[in-house]
Amino acid sequence: MKKALFKFMVTVTALHVSAFGSAAEGEATADLVARGRYLAVAGDCMACHTAQGGQPFVGGLAIGTPLGNIYSTNITPAQGSGIGGYTLEDFQRALRQGVRKDGARLYPAMPYVSYATITDEDVAALYAYFMKGVTPVDQRGPQTALPFPFSVRMSMMGWNLLFARQKTFIPDPARSAQWNRGAYLAEGLAHCSTCHTPRNFLMAEKSGAALAGASLGTWFAPNISSDPQAGIGRWSQQDLVSYLTTGHAGNGSQAGGPMLEAINLSFSKMHVEDIEAMGTYIRSVPPQSANAAPGQVPRQPPVLTDFALAAGTSEEGAKLYDAHCATCHQPSGEGTRQLPALYGNAALSRRPNADNLVMALLGGLAPHQGQVMPAFDDVLNDAQVAALTNYLFATLGDAGVSTTANRVAQLREGGTPSSLLAVARVGVGLFAGLVLLVTVAVVMIYRRRRR
Repeated sequence: MKKALFKFMVTVTALHVSAFGSAAEGEATADLVARGRYLAVAGDCMACHTAQGGQPFVGGLAIGTPLGNIYSTNITPAQGSGIGGYTLEDFQRALRQGVRKDGARLYPAMPYVSYATITDEDVAALYAYFMKGVTPVDQRGPQTALPFPFSVRMSMMGWNLLFARQKTFIPDPARSAQWNRGAYLAEGLAHCSTCHTPRNFLMAEKSGAALAGASLGTWFAPNISSDPQAGIGRWSQQDLVSYLTTGHAGNGSQAGGPMLEAINLSFSKMHVEDIEAMGTYIRSVPPQSANAAPGQVPRQPPVLTDFALAAGTSEEGAKLYDAHCATCHQPSGEGTRQLPALYGNAALSRRPNADNLVMALLGGLAPHQGQVMPAFDDVLNDAQVAALTNYLFATLGDAGVSTTANRVAQLREGGTPSSLLAVARVGVGLFAGLVLLVTVAVVMIYRRRRR
């Protein structure tokens, strides 16, 4: 009887310990998944891996590059077309090194150069989220088909040897905990340099030019270094925090294009402590003087009562403003409580070119908080967009900036194609010619020796 009672108590105790262990393990997994979900938001994974109107993380989004469209892949845990068969090691190789499970190389449109700095713990959390917190959808989207020779993915091995050398983030003991947190996020998950650092001839980020501003083909990512003229050296911490969380700052800046998308899907959903940390780090980045605006902004806003006679502008531009802009932004561009003023607006007074204004006119703006600006791509032709843009810069912005109908047409079509494609093809042709010459020489030498 005693033995039976003892066995019963041992069994009950074992079951209790097992149940407790399972509960604790499940709780730990849930915490890891939740942490991974937050990190995926900080990394803005949704923006690239979700097509317009598509399901989350199923891919299929066309990412425009100077070499052609690169289509994002399915990163749901689907076994067929997704990453369901990835081990943690497979996942970290793709995330940090740009190598898929099948060994194929990813293009650096996937910012693995920045993601290489993510810690092992955060990689594990991201893996847990994508495997257990994302709904699997077995759907394969369009396949990337860049022109030769870039269609040969093995060519990325050489590119990676030259430019993909970053290692896991190491905190700077001389800096504060807040600065280090901001550096970790901005340099890694948020991959700020991917857009805001100019690229060299081989489309790698230029060393020594961190956050100095760069063209993304269509939109222009401005200089966000600490330079007071070209960059954001005059921004306060509150200006930057407000901008990153709402898309607006009290100094006349508002987001558009890819930056607005990053704010809508990522920064606006992050903890304010992390945004403040990123602000602390970004405001400490060494100043870069590149991509400053010409600086021909009037000292005070003009009174535009006669659009046809506005100084230095065309009658067509004035009439277009009256027909399409004045109702919302007011006749003299002073704006309203809901809509930003145009005089003193960063898009008109702190940019080295007119590309962002043209893109805003063509595609409109849908801010996280605020009234939507409609798109005029189907309403205005290239010449009209150029006339309106030049009118706005000449009257309310930096008179040193202008555009042309040809440039508007380029932006409408996705930007200026890269010259790298032509150069690469010439290089391939020369290499093929050299191989042919060597082959012919070897054959001739072989025949002479036989004779």
